Amino acid sequence: MGSPCAIKMENITKRFGTVTANDHINLELHEGEILSLLGENGSGKTTLMNMLSGIYFPDEGQIYVHGKPVTIASPKDAFDNGIGMIHQHFKLVDVFTAAQNIVLGLEEQGKFDLKAASARITEICQKYGFDIKPDQKVYDMSVSQKQTVEIVKVLYRGADILILDEPTAVLTPQETDKLFDIMRAMKKDGKSLIIITHKLHEVLDVSDRVAVLRKGEYIGGVLTKDANQQSLTDMMVGRSVTLNIDRPMPVDPQPRLAVKNLTVYDQLGVKRLDNVSFTANSGEILGIAGVAGSGQKELLESIAGLYPIARGEIMFYDPESGQEKNLVGMDPLDIKRAGVGMAFVPEDRLGMGLVGSMGMTGNMMLRSWRNGKGLFVDRKHPEQLANDVWKELEVVTPSTSFPVRRMSGGNVQKVLVGREIAQDPAVLMTAYAVRGLDINTSYTIYNLLTAEKMKGIAVLYVGEDLDVLLELCDRLVVLCGGQVSGVVDARTITKEEVGLLMTQHRKEDA
Repeated sequence: MGSPCAIKMENITKRFGTVTANDHINLELHEGEILSLLGENGSGKTTLMNMLSGIYFPDEGQIYVHGKPVTIASPKDAFDNGIGMIHQHFKLVDVFTAAQNIVLGLEEQGKFDLKAASARITEICQKYGFDIKPDQKVYDMSVSQKQTVEIVKVLYRGADILILDEPTAVLTPQETDKLFDIMRAMKKDGKSLIIITHKLHEVLDVSDRVAVLRKGEYIGGVLTKDANQQSLTDMMVGRSVTLNIDRPMPVDPQPRLAVKNLTVYDQLGVKRLDNVSFTANSGEILGIAGVAGSGQKELLESIAGLYPIARGEIMFYDPESGQEKNLVGMDPLDIKRAGVGMAFVPEDRLGMGLVGSMGMTGNMMLRSWRNGKGLFVDRKHPEQLANDVWKELEVVTPSTSFPVRRMSGGNVQKVLVGREIAQDPAVLMTAYAVRGLDINTSYTIYNLLTAEKMKGIAVLYVGEDLDVLLELCDRLVVLCGGQVSGVVDARTITKEEVGLLMTQHRKEDA
Protein backbone atom coordinates (compact mmCIF):
# COMPACT_ATOMS: atom_id res chain seq x y z
CA MET A 1 0.00 0.00 0.00
CA GLY A 2 1.44 3.37 -1.03
CA SER A 3 0.38 5.54 1.92
CA PRO A 4 2.92 6.19 4.71
CA CYS A 5 2.83 4.32 8.02
CA ALA A 6 0.82 5.80 10.88
CA ILE A 7 2.10 3.04 13.17
CA LYS A 8 5.04 0.69 12.78
CA MET A 9 5.73 -1.93 15.45
CA GLU A 10 9.16 -3.50 15.05
CA ASN A 11 10.18 -6.74 16.82
CA ILE A 12 7.73 -6.15 19.66
CA THR A 13 8.06 -8.76 22.41
CA LYS A 14 6.13 -9.04 25.68
CA ARG A 15 6.57 -11.73 28.31
CA PHE A 16 4.59 -12.51 31.44
CA GLY A 17 6.85 -14.74 33.51
CA THR A 18 7.60 -17.81 31.39
CA VAL A 19 4.77 -17.05 28.92
CA THR A 20 5.63 -15.08 25.77
CA ALA A 21 2.46 -13.20 24.80
CA ASN A 22 4.01 -11.42 21.80
CA ASP A 23 7.11 -12.78 20.08
CA HIS A 24 9.05 -10.33 17.85
CA ILE A 25 5.97 -8.98 16.10
CA ASN A 26 6.29 -6.62 13.13
CA LEU A 27 3.06 -4.81 12.29
CA GLU A 28 2.21 -1.75 10.21
CA LEU A 29 -0.87 0.48 10.11
CA HIS A 30 -1.03 2.89 7.17
CA GLU A 31 -2.52 6.37 7.25
CA GLY A 32 -6.18 6.44 6.22
CA GLU A 33 -6.54 2.67 6.62
CA ILE A 34 -8.85 0.35 8.55
CA LEU A 35 -6.85 -2.68 9.70
CA SER A 36 -8.53 -5.74 11.25
CA LEU A 37 -6.49 -7.66 13.83
CA LEU A 38 -7.45 -11.34 13.99
CA GLY A 39 -6.36 -14.30 16.08
CA GLU A 40 -7.56 -17.06 18.36
CA ASN A 41 -7.90 -16.59 22.12
CA GLY A 42 -4.47 -16.16 23.65
CA SER A 43 -2.88 -15.17 20.33
CA GLY A 44 -1.71 -11.85 21.80
CA LYS A 45 -4.04 -9.35 20.05
CA THR A 46 -5.12 -7.43 23.14
CA THR A 47 -1.62 -7.51 24.66
CA LEU A 48 -0.21 -5.98 21.47
CA MET A 49 -2.84 -3.24 21.40
CA ASN A 50 -2.38 -2.59 25.12
CA MET A 51 1.24 -1.73 24.36
CA LEU A 52 0.10 0.75 21.69
CA SER A 53 -2.35 2.34 24.13
CA GLY A 54 0.15 2.55 27.02
CA ILE A 55 -1.32 -0.07 29.34
CA TYR A 56 1.68 -2.42 28.92
CA PHE A 57 5.29 -1.62 28.05
CA PRO A 58 7.17 -3.90 25.61
CA ASP A 59 10.15 -5.91 26.84
CA GLU A 60 11.80 -5.61 23.43
CA GLY A 61 11.24 -3.75 20.18
CA GLN A 62 10.42 -0.25 18.99
CA ILE A 63 7.19 1.58 18.12
CA TYR A 64 7.18 4.28 15.45
CA VAL A 65 4.37 6.85 15.07
CA HIS A 66 4.30 8.62 11.70
CA GLY A 67 7.90 7.50 11.14
CA LYS A 68 9.30 8.74 14.46
CA PRO A 69 10.46 6.37 17.25
CA VAL A 70 8.37 6.91 20.40
CA THR A 71 8.20 5.60 23.95
CA ILE A 72 4.66 4.79 25.12
CA ALA A 73 4.78 4.09 28.85
CA SER A 74 1.28 5.25 29.82
CA PRO A 75 -2.14 6.03 28.28
CA LYS A 76 -1.14 9.73 28.49
CA ASP A 77 1.88 9.00 26.30
CA ALA A 78 -0.44 7.25 23.84
CA PHE A 79 -2.77 10.28 23.68
CA ASP A 80 0.23 12.60 23.28
CA ASN A 81 1.10 10.56 20.19
CA GLY A 82 -2.47 10.69 18.87
CA ILE A 83 -3.42 7.10 19.82
CA GLY A 84 -6.73 6.30 21.54
CA MET A 85 -8.28 2.94 22.40
CA ILE A 86 -12.01 2.27 22.73
CA HIS A 87 -12.35 -0.72 25.04
CA GLN A 88 -15.10 -3.34 24.83
CA HIS A 89 -16.29 -2.51 28.36
CA PHE A 90 -17.14 1.17 28.57
CA LYS A 91 -15.43 3.33 31.18
CA LEU A 92 -18.13 5.92 31.82
CA VAL A 93 -19.72 7.54 34.87
CA ASP A 94 -23.48 6.92 34.53
CA VAL A 95 -24.65 10.03 36.44
CA PHE A 96 -22.45 12.38 34.39
CA THR A 97 -23.40 13.91 31.04
CA ALA A 98 -21.68 13.01 27.79
CA ALA A 99 -19.62 16.20 27.93
CA GLN A 100 -18.54 15.62 31.54
CA ASN A 101 -17.40 12.08 30.68
CA ILE A 102 -15.55 13.26 27.58
CA VAL A 103 -13.50 15.94 29.41
CA LEU A 104 -13.06 13.94 32.64
CA GLY A 105 -9.39 13.87 33.63
CA LEU A 106 -8.29 16.70 31.33
CA GLU A 107 -6.36 19.59 32.83
CA GLU A 108 -6.97 23.21 31.92
CA GLN A 109 -5.67 26.50 33.27
CA GLY A 110 -8.18 28.20 35.55
CA LYS A 111 -11.86 27.25 35.55
CA PHE A 112 -12.82 24.55 33.07
CA ASP A 113 -15.02 25.95 30.30
CA LEU A 114 -17.64 23.19 29.88
CA LYS A 115 -19.66 25.34 27.50
CA ALA A 116 -16.72 25.62 25.08
CA ALA A 117 -16.08 21.89 25.47
CA SER A 118 -19.72 21.13 24.62
CA ALA A 119 -19.46 23.29 21.50
CA ARG A 120 -16.39 21.38 20.36
CA ILE A 121 -18.11 18.04 21.09
CA THR A 122 -21.11 19.14 19.01
CA GLU A 123 -18.73 20.06 16.18
CA ILE A 124 -17.11 16.58 16.29
CA CYS A 125 -20.55 14.91 16.35
CA GLN A 126 -21.75 16.88 13.33
CA LYS A 127 -18.54 16.14 11.43
CA TYR A 128 -18.82 12.36 11.75
CA GLY A 129 -22.57 11.89 12.22
CA PHE A 130 -22.59 10.91 15.89
CA ASP A 131 -25.97 10.70 17.62
CA ILE A 132 -25.37 12.19 21.09
CA LYS A 133 -26.06 15.47 22.84
CA PRO A 134 -23.35 16.90 25.16
CA ASP A 135 -25.83 17.43 28.02
CA GLN A 136 -27.39 13.94 27.81
CA LYS A 137 -26.89 11.77 30.90
CA VAL A 138 -25.12 8.44 30.29
CA TYR A 139 -27.83 6.49 32.14
CA ASP A 140 -30.36 7.74 29.55
CA MET A 141 -28.29 6.48 26.62
CA SER A 142 -28.55 3.37 24.47
CA VAL A 143 -25.52 1.06 24.25
CA SER A 144 -24.50 2.48 20.88
CA GLN A 145 -24.68 6.03 22.26
CA LYS A 146 -22.41 5.06 25.16
CA GLN A 147 -19.95 3.64 22.66
CA THR A 148 -20.20 6.90 20.71
CA VAL A 149 -19.21 8.82 23.85
CA GLU A 150 -16.10 6.63 24.15
CA ILE A 151 -15.18 7.32 20.51
CA VAL A 152 -15.78 11.08 20.86
CA LYS A 153 -13.69 11.01 24.04
CA VAL A 154 -10.56 9.90 22.14
CA LEU A 155 -11.28 12.21 19.17
CA TYR A 156 -11.68 15.16 21.58
CA ARG A 157 -8.19 14.40 22.90
CA GLY A 158 -6.82 14.70 19.38
CA ALA A 159 -6.42 11.03 18.46
CA ASP A 160 -5.88 10.29 14.77
CA ILE A 161 -5.13 6.59 15.39
CA LEU A 162 -8.05 4.67 16.94
CA ILE A 163 -8.11 1.12 18.27
CA LEU A 164 -11.58 -0.45 18.66
CA ASP A 165 -11.81 -3.65 20.73
CA GLU A 166 -14.87 -5.77 19.79
CA PRO A 167 -16.88 -2.62 18.95
CA THR A 168 -19.98 -4.42 17.63
CA ALA A 169 -20.35 -6.98 20.41
CA VAL A 170 -23.54 -5.43 21.84
CA LEU A 171 -24.95 -3.58 18.82
CA THR A 172 -27.95 -4.34 16.63
CA PRO A 173 -27.35 -4.81 12.87
CA GLN A 174 -28.62 -1.29 12.23
CA GLU A 175 -26.30 0.18 14.89
CA THR A 176 -23.39 -1.84 13.48
CA ASP A 177 -24.03 -0.46 9.99
CA LYS A 178 -24.09 3.06 11.42
CA LEU A 179 -20.81 2.48 13.30
CA PHE A 180 -19.17 1.22 10.11
CA ASP A 181 -20.38 4.33 8.25
CA ILE A 182 -18.77 6.45 10.97
CA MET A 183 -15.53 4.44 10.72
CA ARG A 184 -15.46 4.98 6.96
CA ALA A 185 -16.06 8.71 7.49
CA MET A 186 -13.12 8.84 9.93
CA LYS A 187 -10.95 6.95 7.45
CA LYS A 188 -11.94 9.43 4.71
CA ASP A 189 -10.88 12.22 7.07
CA GLY A 190 -7.40 10.68 7.30
CA LYS A 191 -7.81 8.76 10.55
CA SER A 192 -6.20 5.32 10.88
CA LEU A 193 -8.17 2.57 12.64
CA ILE A 194 -7.46 -0.87 14.07
CA ILE A 195 -10.46 -3.09 14.81
CA ILE A 196 -10.25 -6.25 16.94
CA THR A 197 -13.21 -8.53 16.27
CA HIS A 198 -14.12 -12.21 16.04
CA LYS A 199 -16.91 -11.54 13.51
CA LEU A 200 -15.33 -12.35 10.16
CA HIS A 201 -18.20 -11.02 8.05
CA GLU A 202 -17.62 -7.62 9.66
CA VAL A 203 -13.89 -7.84 8.97
CA LEU A 204 -14.66 -8.38 5.29
CA ASP A 205 -17.23 -5.58 5.28
CA VAL A 206 -15.33 -2.69 6.85
CA SER A 207 -11.55 -3.28 6.75
CA ASP A 208 -8.96 -2.63 4.03
CA ARG A 209 -6.41 -5.12 5.29
CA VAL A 210 -6.23 -7.98 7.80
CA ALA A 211 -3.32 -8.91 10.08
CA VAL A 212 -3.35 -12.34 11.73
CA LEU A 213 -1.66 -13.42 14.98
CA ARG A 214 -1.25 -17.02 16.11
CA LYS A 215 0.19 -18.09 19.47
CA GLY A 216 1.89 -14.74 19.98
CA GLU A 217 3.46 -14.58 16.53
CA TYR A 218 2.61 -12.51 13.46
CA ILE A 219 1.49 -14.98 10.79
CA GLY A 220 0.90 -12.53 7.97
CA GLY A 221 -1.38 -9.98 6.42
CA VAL A 222 -3.75 -9.99 3.48
CA LEU A 223 -5.79 -7.41 1.61
CA THR A 224 -9.45 -7.84 2.55
CA LYS A 225 -10.50 -7.96 -1.09
CA ASP A 226 -8.33 -11.08 -1.50
CA ALA A 227 -9.76 -12.91 1.55
CA ASN A 228 -12.90 -14.77 2.64
CA GLN A 229 -14.13 -16.19 5.95
CA GLN A 230 -12.66 -19.62 5.27
CA SER A 231 -9.18 -18.36 4.31
CA LEU A 232 -9.01 -16.06 7.35
CA THR A 233 -10.08 -18.84 9.71
CA ASP A 234 -7.49 -21.21 8.28
CA MET A 235 -4.81 -18.53 8.79
CA MET A 236 -5.86 -18.01 12.42
CA VAL A 237 -6.05 -21.68 13.35
CA GLY A 238 -3.26 -23.02 11.16
CA ARG A 239 -5.38 -25.73 9.57
CA SER A 240 -8.61 -26.10 7.63
CA VAL A 241 -11.68 -25.51 9.81
CA THR A 242 -15.33 -26.21 8.99
CA LEU A 243 -17.49 -23.11 9.45
CA ASN A 244 -20.91 -24.70 9.20
CA ILE A 245 -23.41 -24.80 12.06
CA ASP A 246 -25.47 -27.96 11.82
CA ARG A 247 -29.13 -27.23 12.64
CA PRO A 248 -31.22 -30.42 12.48
CA MET A 249 -34.97 -30.09 12.91
CA PRO A 250 -36.25 -30.65 16.48
CA VAL A 251 -37.38 -34.24 17.09
CA ASP A 252 -40.69 -34.59 18.98
CA PRO A 253 -40.45 -31.24 20.83
CA GLN A 254 -42.37 -31.16 24.11
CA PRO A 255 -42.88 -28.22 26.50
CA ARG A 256 -40.09 -28.30 29.07
CA LEU A 257 -40.22 -24.80 30.53
CA ALA A 258 -43.15 -22.35 30.37
CA VAL A 259 -42.62 -18.75 31.47
CA LYS A 260 -45.93 -16.98 32.06
CA ASN A 261 -46.42 -13.23 32.67
CA LEU A 262 -43.03 -12.90 34.37
CA THR A 263 -42.39 -9.47 35.93
CA VAL A 264 -39.28 -8.58 37.95
CA TYR A 265 -37.82 -5.44 39.50
CA ASP A 266 -34.22 -4.70 40.44
CA GLN A 267 -33.04 -3.46 43.85
CA LEU A 268 -33.80 0.15 42.90
CA GLY A 269 -37.37 -0.71 41.97
CA VAL A 270 -36.76 -0.43 38.21
CA LYS A 271 -38.84 -2.89 36.18
CA ARG A 272 -36.47 -5.20 34.29
CA LEU A 273 -38.96 -7.72 32.89
CA ASP A 274 -42.54 -6.82 32.05
CA ASN A 275 -45.13 -9.57 31.55
CA VAL A 276 -42.76 -11.92 29.70
CA SER A 277 -44.27 -15.16 28.38
CA PHE A 278 -42.85 -17.95 26.19
CA THR A 279 -42.34 -21.73 26.14
CA ALA A 280 -39.02 -23.57 25.74
CA ASN A 281 -39.36 -27.04 24.21
CA SER A 282 -37.24 -30.14 24.55
CA GLY A 283 -34.98 -30.87 21.60
CA GLU A 284 -34.74 -27.25 20.44
CA ILE A 285 -32.46 -24.28 20.86
CA LEU A 286 -34.49 -21.21 21.83
CA GLY A 287 -32.55 -18.01 21.23
CA ILE A 288 -33.04 -14.89 23.35
CA ALA A 289 -32.26 -11.80 21.28
CA GLY A 290 -32.14 -8.15 22.27
CA VAL A 291 -29.81 -5.20 22.61
CA ALA A 292 -27.73 -5.14 25.79
CA GLY A 293 -29.82 -4.34 28.86
CA SER A 294 -33.13 -5.57 27.45
CA GLY A 295 -33.63 -8.07 30.29
CA GLN A 296 -31.77 -11.15 28.97
CA LYS A 297 -29.60 -11.43 32.09
CA GLU A 298 -32.51 -10.95 34.48
CA LEU A 299 -34.62 -13.49 32.57
CA LEU A 300 -32.13 -16.33 32.88
CA GLU A 301 -31.25 -15.47 36.47
CA SER A 302 -34.97 -15.43 37.40
CA ILE A 303 -35.43 -18.91 35.93
CA ALA A 304 -32.32 -20.13 37.75
CA GLY A 305 -33.64 -18.87 41.10
CA LEU A 306 -31.10 -16.07 41.42
CA TYR A 307 -33.37 -13.04 40.89
CA PRO A 308 -36.48 -12.06 42.90
CA ILE A 309 -39.75 -12.40 40.98
CA ALA A 310 -42.61 -9.96 41.53
CA ARG A 311 -45.26 -11.78 39.48
CA GLY A 312 -45.70 -14.68 37.12
CA GLU A 313 -44.97 -18.39 36.83
CA ILE A 314 -42.04 -20.51 35.70
CA MET A 315 -43.38 -24.01 35.10
CA PHE A 316 -40.97 -26.92 34.65
CA TYR A 317 -42.38 -30.07 33.02
CA ASP A 318 -40.43 -33.06 34.35
CA PRO A 319 -39.54 -35.38 31.43
CA GLU A 320 -39.38 -38.43 33.73
CA SER A 321 -42.41 -38.06 35.98
CA GLY A 322 -44.48 -35.80 33.73
CA GLN A 323 -45.24 -33.59 36.73
CA GLU A 324 -45.37 -29.79 36.66
CA LYS A 325 -43.29 -27.77 39.12
CA ASN A 326 -43.52 -24.03 39.65
CA LEU A 327 -39.99 -22.74 40.22
CA VAL A 328 -41.02 -19.30 41.47
CA GLY A 329 -39.80 -18.77 45.04
CA MET A 330 -37.09 -21.44 44.77
CA ASP A 331 -33.37 -20.72 45.05
CA PRO A 332 -30.81 -22.80 43.08
CA LEU A 333 -30.46 -25.36 45.90
CA ASP A 334 -34.25 -25.74 46.18
CA ILE A 335 -34.42 -26.29 42.42
CA LYS A 336 -31.76 -28.99 42.61
CA ARG A 337 -33.45 -30.70 45.59
CA ALA A 338 -36.74 -30.69 43.69
CA GLY A 339 -35.10 -32.88 41.06
CA VAL A 340 -35.09 -30.22 38.37
CA GLY A 341 -32.14 -30.81 36.04
CA MET A 342 -31.02 -27.30 35.23
CA ALA A 343 -27.61 -25.99 34.16
CA PHE A 344 -26.75 -22.30 33.81
CA VAL A 345 -23.80 -20.53 32.18
CA PRO A 346 -24.12 -16.97 33.60
CA GLU A 347 -22.92 -13.76 31.97
CA ASP A 348 -20.58 -13.01 34.90
CA ARG A 349 -18.04 -15.82 34.53
CA LEU A 350 -15.82 -15.16 37.54
CA GLY A 351 -18.29 -13.29 39.72
CA MET A 352 -21.10 -15.84 39.53
CA GLY A 353 -19.94 -18.89 37.57
CA LEU A 354 -16.51 -19.79 38.87
CA VAL A 355 -14.19 -19.19 41.84
CA GLY A 356 -11.15 -17.40 40.41
CA SER A 357 -8.64 -18.62 42.99
CA MET A 358 -9.50 -22.28 42.37
CA GLY A 359 -8.34 -24.46 39.51
CA MET A 360 -10.45 -26.42 37.05
CA THR A 361 -10.83 -29.40 39.39
CA GLY A 362 -11.96 -27.22 42.30
CA ASN A 363 -14.51 -25.46 40.12
CA MET A 364 -15.85 -28.79 38.84
CA MET A 365 -16.19 -29.84 42.48
CA LEU A 366 -18.54 -26.92 43.16
CA ARG A 367 -21.16 -28.92 41.30
CA SER A 368 -20.57 -32.25 43.01
CA TRP A 369 -19.13 -31.76 46.49
CA ARG A 370 -22.42 -32.81 48.10
CA ASN A 371 -21.99 -36.24 46.50
CA GLY A 372 -19.26 -37.14 48.98
CA LYS A 373 -20.08 -39.18 52.08
CA GLY A 374 -19.84 -37.62 55.51
CA LEU A 375 -16.79 -35.38 55.79
CA PHE A 376 -15.30 -36.66 52.57
CA VAL A 377 -15.67 -34.80 49.28
CA ASP A 378 -15.84 -36.65 45.99
CA ARG A 379 -12.61 -35.58 44.23
CA LYS A 380 -12.21 -38.38 41.72
CA HIS A 381 -15.14 -37.46 39.47
CA PRO A 382 -14.34 -33.67 39.33
CA GLU A 383 -10.72 -34.42 38.44
CA GLN A 384 -11.82 -36.67 35.58
CA LEU A 385 -14.34 -34.06 34.40
CA ALA A 386 -11.67 -31.33 34.53
CA ASN A 387 -9.35 -33.43 32.39
CA ASP A 388 -12.14 -34.18 29.91
CA VAL A 389 -13.02 -30.46 29.54
CA TRP A 390 -9.31 -29.58 29.31
CA LYS A 391 -8.82 -31.93 26.36
CA GLU A 392 -12.22 -31.57 24.62
CA LEU A 393 -12.26 -27.74 24.58
CA GLU A 394 -8.46 -27.34 24.38
CA VAL A 395 -8.24 -25.14 27.48
CA VAL A 396 -4.87 -23.37 27.61
CA THR A 397 -3.65 -23.92 31.18
CA PRO A 398 -0.53 -25.51 32.73
CA SER A 399 -2.63 -27.89 34.87
CA THR A 400 -6.13 -28.52 36.23
CA SER A 401 -5.06 -26.89 39.51
CA PHE A 402 -3.95 -23.62 37.88
CA PRO A 403 -6.17 -20.72 39.19
CA VAL A 404 -8.83 -19.89 36.59
CA ARG A 405 -8.53 -16.12 37.25
CA ARG A 406 -5.04 -16.30 35.71
CA MET A 407 -6.38 -17.80 32.47
CA SER A 408 -7.47 -15.70 29.49
CA GLY A 409 -11.16 -14.77 29.33
CA GLY A 410 -11.81 -17.24 26.54
CA ASN A 411 -10.31 -20.14 28.48
CA VAL A 412 -12.30 -19.22 31.60
CA GLN A 413 -15.44 -19.40 29.46
CA LYS A 414 -14.48 -22.85 28.16
CA VAL A 415 -14.16 -24.16 31.72
CA LEU A 416 -17.59 -22.82 32.69
CA VAL A 417 -19.41 -24.03 29.57
CA GLY A 418 -17.77 -27.45 29.76
CA ARG A 419 -18.76 -27.91 33.41
CA GLU A 420 -22.41 -27.00 32.87
CA ILE A 421 -22.86 -29.13 29.74
CA ALA A 422 -21.38 -32.10 31.59
CA GLN A 423 -24.25 -32.02 34.13
CA ASP A 424 -26.59 -33.70 31.60
CA PRO A 425 -29.49 -31.32 32.43
CA ALA A 426 -33.07 -31.21 31.15
CA VAL A 427 -32.76 -27.43 30.65
CA LEU A 428 -29.47 -25.76 29.68
CA MET A 429 -29.31 -21.95 29.83
CA THR A 430 -26.34 -20.06 28.42
CA ALA A 431 -25.73 -16.31 28.58
CA TYR A 432 -23.15 -15.23 26.01
CA ALA A 433 -21.55 -18.69 25.93
CA VAL A 434 -19.04 -17.73 23.22
CA ARG A 435 -18.22 -14.19 24.39
CA GLY A 436 -14.49 -13.74 24.09
CA LEU A 437 -13.98 -17.03 22.26
CA ASP A 438 -12.22 -17.28 18.92
CA ILE A 439 -14.13 -18.58 15.92
CA ASN A 440 -12.73 -22.11 16.10
CA THR A 441 -13.74 -22.63 19.75
CA SER A 442 -17.06 -20.85 19.18
CA TYR A 443 -18.02 -23.41 16.56
CA THR A 444 -17.02 -26.18 18.99
CA ILE A 445 -19.48 -24.70 21.51
CA TYR A 446 -22.23 -24.37 18.86
CA ASN A 447 -21.81 -28.05 17.98
CA LEU A 448 -21.89 -29.01 21.68
CA LEU A 449 -25.17 -27.10 22.15
CA THR A 450 -26.64 -28.78 19.06
CA ALA A 451 -25.58 -32.17 20.45
CA GLU A 452 -27.38 -31.35 23.72
CA LYS A 453 -30.46 -30.35 21.74
CA MET A 454 -30.46 -33.69 19.92
CA LYS A 455 -30.42 -35.47 23.29
CA GLY A 456 -33.82 -33.87 23.96
CA ILE A 457 -32.53 -31.05 26.16
CA ALA A 458 -34.20 -27.63 26.07
CA VAL A 459 -31.43 -25.12 25.35
CA LEU A 460 -31.89 -21.39 26.01
CA TYR A 461 -29.20 -19.40 24.23
CA VAL A 462 -28.60 -15.69 24.85
CA GLY A 463 -26.17 -14.36 22.26
CA GLU A 464 -24.86 -11.12 20.77
CA ASP A 465 -24.21 -12.20 17.19
CA LEU A 466 -27.49 -12.12 15.26
CA ASP A 467 -26.01 -14.12 12.38
CA VAL A 468 -25.24 -16.96 14.79
CA LEU A 469 -28.64 -16.72 16.49
CA LEU A 470 -30.36 -17.09 13.13
CA GLU A 471 -28.12 -19.97 12.06
CA LEU A 472 -28.03 -21.91 15.35
CA CYS A 473 -31.46 -21.48 16.94
CA ASP A 474 -34.83 -22.98 16.02
CA ARG A 475 -36.92 -20.13 17.44
CA LEU A 476 -36.15 -16.67 18.81
CA VAL A 477 -37.68 -14.73 21.68
CA VAL A 478 -36.92 -11.06 20.98
CA LEU A 479 -36.79 -8.73 23.98
CA CYS A 480 -37.06 -4.95 23.86
CA GLY A 481 -36.98 -2.94 27.07
CA GLY A 482 -37.89 -5.96 29.19
CA GLN A 483 -40.90 -6.93 27.06
CA VAL A 484 -41.34 -9.64 24.45
CA SER A 485 -41.61 -7.91 21.07
CA GLY A 486 -41.78 -11.17 19.13
CA VAL A 487 -41.45 -14.97 19.23
CA VAL A 488 -40.32 -15.90 15.73
CA ASP A 489 -39.07 -18.77 13.57
CA ALA A 490 -35.28 -18.38 13.28
CA ARG A 491 -35.30 -20.26 9.97
CA THR A 492 -37.51 -17.79 8.14
CA ILE A 493 -37.05 -14.34 9.70
CA THR A 494 -34.38 -11.95 8.39
CA LYS A 495 -31.65 -10.26 10.39
CA GLU A 496 -33.11 -6.82 9.60
CA GLU A 497 -36.57 -7.88 10.87
CA VAL A 498 -35.05 -9.11 14.14
CA GLY A 499 -33.08 -5.85 14.43
CA LEU A 500 -36.32 -3.87 14.19
CA LEU A 501 -37.99 -6.05 16.83
CA MET A 502 -34.99 -5.46 19.12
CA THR A 503 -35.57 -1.72 19.02
CA GLN A 504 -39.34 -1.33 18.94
CA HIS A 505 -42.33 -2.93 20.62
CA ARG A 506 -44.97 -4.66 18.57
CA LYS A 507 -48.53 -4.12 19.70
CA GLU A 508 -50.00 -7.43 18.67
CA ASP A 509 -49.63 -10.34 21.07
CA ALA A 510 -46.47 -12.30 20.28
